[in-house]
Amino acid sequence: MKAVKYRQYGPAEVLTIEDTEKPAPKANEVLIKIKAASATRADTMMRRGAPYLGRIMLGLLRPKYQGLGTGFAGVIEAKGSAVTHFDVGDAVFGESIFGSGTNAEYVCVPEDGIMARKPANLSFEETCFICDGPLTSLNFLRDVAKLKAGQRVLIIGASGSLGSAAVQLANHFGAHVTAVCSSANAVWVKSLGVDRVIDYAETDFTQEYLAYEVIFDTVGKSSFRQCKGVLSENGLYLSPVFSFGDLFQMFWTRFFSRKKALFSATGLRARTELRDMLHELNAMLESGRLQSIIDRRYELTNIVSAHHYIDEGHKKGNVVIVM
Repeated sequence: MKAVKYRQYGPAEVLTIEDTEKPAPKANEVLIKIKAASATRADTMMRRGAPYLGRIMLGLLRPKYQGLGTGFAGVIEAKGSAVTHFDVGDAVFGESIFGSGTNAEYVCVPEDGIMARKPANLSFEETCFICDGPLTSLNFLRDVAKLKAGQRVLIIGASGSLGSAAVQLANHFGAHVTAVCSSANAVWVKSLGVDRVIDYAETDFTQEYLAYEVIFDTVGKSSFRQCKGVLSENGLYLSPVFSFGDLFQMFWTRFFSRKKALFSATGLRARTELRDMLHELNAMLESGRLQSIIDRRYELTNIVSAHHYIDEGHKKGNVVIVM
């Protein structure tokens, strides 16, 4: 089968398409023929080995896991002898973490892994990235911030995968939503349920006389130190992009400040918890309460171009790799 590999950290050009052996499912696994997979900002950061703190898990000098991609959607082609919940022919979607990578033609996933049956009213392309932006945003806003109706939330990077999902989820929870993005994406982001849009090139929100209960920086462009002036008395600063500075601020604010800097490694939560969250998002997608947003599609052989586009930092929603 064909699969994306990277043997060293670096620019998009370190990615190659290689012919590798088709995996065989273990007793508790299913073999999935991938129809579509996600390509995310997190993937580009893994490719670069950034931030350096992440290399503790990814490999200090070179990638420990040389496949790329976590989100997938496809059809079960075979299953192990112990699998009972899924059948050959089932259309499924989900996430495979620290495995061979989903930017490939096939992947094996445990039956009790992060996987669910695909809603009939959505395509493979519309579901392959749900465990990236939507699931991560659900974790941060609902479980970490415990966002409540009427609270004021500021979402930085509102036009990206996490941001566009966070905007919709915050609106679903009844929060007052302010979004930070470029002027080019302002009208589109507004249509997702935003109360106010800030053009980051025109307005520095940290200098405004406003206070937010939650600031969710989905792209790691700010810091707690920069944002604490516009946090409410017990406000929370959240970001999935982790650094040494964040580690210090998390420790400091835990003991010495009512305002908190918080981080959560969504993918490291218990499989049962992630699966429950996936099923919740599944129901929201099926009912139309959550939109599945695709910016661009790339063939697997054009993975380098996909990463170049993501690196530009201007995508609207999600980038999909089609097989």
